[in-house]
Amino acid sequence: MKETNPNKIQVLAPAGSFETLQAAIQGGADSVYFGVGDLNMRSRAANHFTIGDLDEVVKRCEEHGVKTHVTLNSVMYDRDLPQVQEICDALKKSGVHAVIAHDIAVIMYAQSIEIPTHISTQVNVCNFQAVKYYAQYADVIVLARELNLEQIRSICDNIQKEHICGPGGELVKIEVFVHGALCVAISGKCYMSLAQQNASANRGECQQMCRRKYRVTDEDTGKELVLDNQYIMSPKDLCTIEYLDQMIDAGASVLKIEGRGKAPEYVYAVTKAYREAVDSIGEGTYSKEKIEKWKSGLEKVYNRGFWHGGYYLGNPLGEWSGTYGSKATRKKEYIGKTTNYFAKSGVGEFLFEAGTVESGDQVMVVGPTTGVLEFTISSMREHIEGSDKRIFTIPTPEKVRRNDKLYLFKNRV
Repeated sequence: MKETNPNKIQVLAPAGSFETLQAAIQGGADSVYFGVGDLNMRSRAANHFTIGDLDEVVKRCEEHGVKTHVTLNSVMYDRDLPQVQEICDALKKSGVHAVIAHDIAVIMYAQSIEIPTHISTQVNVCNFQAVKYYAQYADVIVLARELNLEQIRSICDNIQKEHICGPGGELVKIEVFVHGALCVAISGKCYMSLAQQNASANRGECQQMCRRKYRVTDEDTGKELVLDNQYIMSPKDLCTIEYLDQMIDAGASVLKIEGRGKAPEYVYAVTKAYREAVDSIGEGTYSKEKIEKWKSGLEKVYNRGFWHGGYYLGNPLGEWSGTYGSKATRKKEYIGKTTNYFAKSGVGEFLFEAGTVESGDQVMVVGPTTGVLEFTISSMREHIEGSDKRIFTIPTPEKVRRNDKLYLFKNRV
C-alpha cells in the first residue's frame, strides 16, 4: 500500500466499471469517484456499481492507498429517500471515504451516520460566503466550473485567512474540474433533455440534446442565420494541463477529471498525464516540452477538441466542438479475447474474433482485473484449431487474464 499524504495535491479520477477503476489506479489516481445504483448524474450515460460491488471496490482501492468517493448527486424525490439511506448505510459499512452530494436530504443523512460529505458542482458554489455555509456539512467543496482563477484564488485565500474548517476539523479543501466534457448549462443544470425527451438531466438521464446539429431560422422570413458550425451548444472539452501550475497556485487541492462514461484507455491516459503533471510541478520540472507530450497523449483518447483556456482564464464560452463525437487522433478496433496466459514465458493466448494483428502493431488489452495494458507486438505465432477457430500467441509485458479484450490501435485519417 502506498503512502497517502493528506496535504498533497490530489488527482481524482472517474470510474464507471472495474476496468476503468483499475485504469484509474494504474494511472496514479489519489482517489476515484463512481456511482452506486441510479441516483447519480451519470446513471444512464455510464456504467455504475451495485451495493454488492462495494467491498471489492474499496478493497482494491485501499490496497493502493486510493480513496473512494461515491456520487449521490441527482435531484432526489421523496420516493428516493429510502434508497438513499440504503446506499449510505452500505457505504458506511464498506468504508467508502465520502459521498458527493448536493441535495440537503442526502447531506443530512450522510452526516447523521458520520460519512464525510463533499459538495457537488451542482450546488454551483461561486463565492466565499457559500463556502462558509457549506463548510458546516462538507470537508471538500467542488466549485462552479464557470469561475476564473482569480475568483478561485480569492475563495482559497479567505479559507486560509478565516480558517474555515469542515466537520473533520481540517481546512476545507477546494476541488475543481481540470479535464473533460463541459456542459453548455451552468453547473450542468440543463432542462433541454427533459423538455424534448422527458428525460431529466438532473436525474442522471441526459440525452445530450446539446451535442446535436441545429439550425437557427428567422421565423418571419424563413432565412437561416449564418453560423460558424451547426453544433452551437456543444462546447469543446476542457483541458488545463498547460496551466495546471496556475490552478494549483490559486489554491485548488483536488483536481477532478470528468469521464465516468468514458472508456478505460481514456481514464488511464488522462489520469496518468495529470498525475505526471502534478508531480512535475511539485518537483520543479514542469516544462513546455512535457506539456506538449502530455497534450499529444490526451489527443489520442476521446475528446471533442480542447478548450485550453476555459473559464479559468476568464474566457467567455464560445469554443464549440464543430462535430459530433470524438476528435481523438487514434481509434481502437476490437480483435478478440484472451483465452490463456503462460506465466513462465510471459505469453498471452488470444482468439481472433474480428480483425487481425501482426508484429509491430500497437495494441491494448483491457480487463476488470488487468485494467489497461498498452504495448507493441514484438512477435506472434498463429495456429488454427478446428475449421474456424484461429488462435495466436504474443508476448505481453504483464499478466493478462481469460476473457480480457484485445484491441488494435489505428491512427484516424
